[in-house]
Amino acid sequence: MQAVYRTSPSSRPCALSFGNGGVPLPFLAGLAKSGKQQLQTQQRRWKSPHSQLNVEAPAAKEWTTVVEQGGDKLEICRVINGMWQTSGGWGKIERNSSVDAMLKYADNGFTTFDMADHYGPAEDLYGIFINRVRRERPPEMLENIKGLTKWVPPPGKMTGAYVRDNIDISRKRMDVKSLDMLQFHWWEYSNPEYLDALKFLADLKEEGRIKTLALTNFDSQRLQIILENGIPIVSNQVQHSVVDMRPQKKMTELCQISGVKLITYGTVMGGLLSEKFLDTNVSIPFAGPPLNTPSLQKYKRMVDAWGGWSLFQKLLQTLKSVASKHGTSIPAVAVRYILDQPSVAGSMIGVRLGLSEHIHDSKAIFSLALDEEDRDKILTVIQKGKDLLKVIGDCGDEYRRA
Repeated sequence: MQAVYRTSPSSRPCALSFGNGGVPLPFLAGLAKSGKQQLQTQQRRWKSPHSQLNVEAPAAKEWTTVVEQGGDKLEICRVINGMWQTSGGWGKIERNSSVDAMLKYADNGFTTFDMADHYGPAEDLYGIFINRVRRERPPEMLENIKGLTKWVPPPGKMTGAYVRDNIDISRKRMDVKSLDMLQFHWWEYSNPEYLDALKFLADLKEEGRIKTLALTNFDSQRLQIILENGIPIVSNQVQHSVVDMRPQKKMTELCQISGVKLITYGTVMGGLLSEKFLDTNVSIPFAGPPLNTPSLQKYKRMVDAWGGWSLFQKLLQTLKSVASKHGTSIPAVAVRYILDQPSVAGSMIGVRLGLSEHIHDSKAIFSLALDEEDRDKILTVIQKGKDLLKVIGDCGDEYRRA
């Protein structure tokens, strides 16, 4: 992730209250036709996504889950469309074909989209998309669409006006009165202004500009501080895959106490966790598929930190064995394994809008049930790698270390 700053405010100190090191129990307890004809035609074409499945249809509740804290709650699809790929580096994005692709994902039941203020045109594309949903789809589908965005400010002085102005930019770009979820990221823990920013964001939530407040790439210690300050966090978006199991250490322990859920990214490691990279050697030039996207390059570094390419091949072979047993793919197994982990509400799969799609494979995730033998086989290989909590640190520390 690269910081893209809108302004550069100065710093202001803020006192922290650490309490006795635990989350307070009282907080946890409270926690070319006419427009009308065209609309009718489009609405008649729309059907429940579960009637369109090419795989065994799972129970509808398996497709979605609710993240909540206190009186705040939001229902999301458990497989989330990640829009980092619109920011450049994965191929040219064309507006109309991108929005068409977003509609296709939504029509197939993948109704939750994740973006950020600095993901190129992501928020603008969502604004165009949601307006087409309003015009061309029935009201019940519109209710299911969720747009999760992020605000990534520079670590400086936070004021109510500054926070409000930035959130209003996202509301305008996404063309919504209220953001379904605002996920907050902070670059420097040494600057405690993040608490002020979150308190102002909580005020905006009370005003109706934001429906639910969440975090992205916060570690366990800072999440606990935030909860102790009475800020209602519904989820924390963190990197989590069969290679990177750090969230199942300190973070999950706190999540199970507080009710905060995890939204995971990097779950298919930019495509490394796929048949495409099985039985390949990327260390030899031109011998394997090129690592030609920012996500492939990023997650290759995670593979190197975890145990190297040879061990990664053993992991891919194990995932392929499980996938063959169930008649599915490596990515489906990799995502299902993480979705089955404690406190995980949803996992993100990046979408290259208008360039490629993986709707069929993603549907297969919902009909896949890993048994104890499958999980044991995968865990055996995972445990041969290094403990990335010791190598890198807690969730998000990879963005804060030199």
